[in-house]
Amino acid sequence: MDALILARLQFAANITFHILFPTISIALGWVLLFFRWRWLRTRPSGDARQAQAWLDAYRFWTKVFALTFALGVVSGITMSFQFGTNWPGFMERVGNIAGPLLAYEVLTAFFLEAGFLGVMLFGHGKVSEPVHLMSTFFVAFGTTLSAFWILALNSWMQTPAGHEIVNGEFQVTSWLAVIFNPSFPYRFTHMVLASALTCAFLLTGLSAWQVLSGVGQRSAPRVMRTGLTLAAVLIPVQILVGDLHGLNTLRHQPAKIAAMEGVWATERGAPLLLFAIPDAAQRKNHFEIAVPKAASLILTHQADGEIRGMNDFPDAHPPPLPLFFAFRLMVGMGLLMLAASWIGWWLYRRTAWQPAKLPRPLLWLFAGMTLSGWVATVAGWYVTEIGRQPFIVHGLVRTAEVVSKVPSSMIGLSLALYVALYLGLIVAYLAVLKYMAEKPEEVLQRDAVEQAATAAGAITSPVVQGGA
Repeated sequence: MDALILARLQFAANITFHILFPTISIALGWVLLFFRWRWLRTRPSGDARQAQAWLDAYRFWTKVFALTFALGVVSGITMSFQFGTNWPGFMERVGNIAGPLLAYEVLTAFFLEAGFLGVMLFGHGKVSEPVHLMSTFFVAFGTTLSAFWILALNSWMQTPAGHEIVNGEFQVTSWLAVIFNPSFPYRFTHMVLASALTCAFLLTGLSAWQVLSGVGQRSAPRVMRTGLTLAAVLIPVQILVGDLHGLNTLRHQPAKIAAMEGVWATERGAPLLLFAIPDAAQRKNHFEIAVPKAASLILTHQADGEIRGMNDFPDAHPPPLPLFFAFRLMVGMGLLMLAASWIGWWLYRRTAWQPAKLPRPLLWLFAGMTLSGWVATVAGWYVTEIGRQPFIVHGLVRTAEVVSKVPSSMIGLSLALYVALYLGLIVAYLAVLKYMAEKPEEVLQRDAVEQAATAAGAITSPVVQGGA
């Protein structure tokens, strides 16, 4: 393989691994804030069991957040290395835009997360309740702010704005236009909702596994209710945002839409292809299963709306085969998540929120869909990144123009090492999650031991001790 293909494969491996962890931590920080708030609200009621359940949920899922956050940081560092090792021409051309945006992410979001994470993890009982609640808020806010800056850069690469090109280098003419480029509001909202749904099914799935394993009786019912409610409410919102995002993409990146829908020739009343095998060599589809005019209706909201085909973009459209199937995988998983959350929430409500009374096949379904959000998110990112090809900055800079001159053998070696390392880390991460889910009492007991080792001068009022 040549250096370009290997460099792209290495980027794909890195982003596939990295995105798994921010897509959990972005929303999980806010869920932790909710658990913490519910504990503070429930504690004065005198219902010690209910208050303890919310505190158990907070402490257990704080451990999950810490584990996830750590892997997200590690994998994020390797992502930044690639700009220098595999894509030096990118920073040479657009460094005046990409550099500051990445710096803003570190100086504002990452420092905020890292600074307050220690207080959130180790400060309970050592700082006042308002301060500890505030630390949880700032960790949650920091994760979202991090997504803001990263998606501002990624969106600018998709729909560049607010710049001028001087001697081949991009110069900023308006930071507001750079950050709030035409696709940014849709991409940022879509990603935040994707994170919330990923987190919702992680909450639901691990709670279902705990119910099946006969552990976590205090917190699992509340965590499962939180996850199912979050999913049932937000999936319809995500569908609406996805529709708006599609309209925006049709306007600014019509070649991407053509590849996603397998449309070769420009046509009105384009059919929606439920299945096909796009053939780039013959420039046609094989084995089509289509719904007449549905693609035009969905994308233009008119049955006879025009969809431009890939033939209008010779040598300037993305590869249709991976894009076509990645998009359908994302949509298909989203519809499965919609059905599971709505049916599950309705049945769970009928049991008066008692998970042990749910049908065991439904609990197994929830457990099996624990990581369904990962599947949908990764497929969505493939649509985003593959759909920008053959450009790294859409319409302005081709990917082949900025790839490294490093020998392909060196890139191949580092790719193999990355993949081996990532496989080992993801197996370890899932193994730890499984262990924590099956032995939550041990996790909470260790946490209680840590809390008992309170440093001198820590707050030890009866109110705090009673809540812990």
